[in-house]
Amino acid sequence: MVRIKVDSQRCMGHAMCNALAPDVYTVTDDGFNEMQEFEVPAERRAAALRGASACPERIIAVLADEAS
Repeated sequence: MVRIKVDSQRCMGHAMCNALAPDVYTVTDDGFNEMQEFEVPAERRAAALRGASACPERIIAVLADEAS
């Protein structure tokens, strides 16, 4: 599993994370990412990184696989 941390209080609602990785990031109708910490399967790591790198505020951290 890959752990993802989002500073949702700093999210500005651009929804770029969801645009590039909709299978990883869920946003509200207004584009805000309200998830603070969650895990995704290791095979979604590349998508998680794409979504995180698209965030203009750089508030998403994709952490190393816990099983590594």
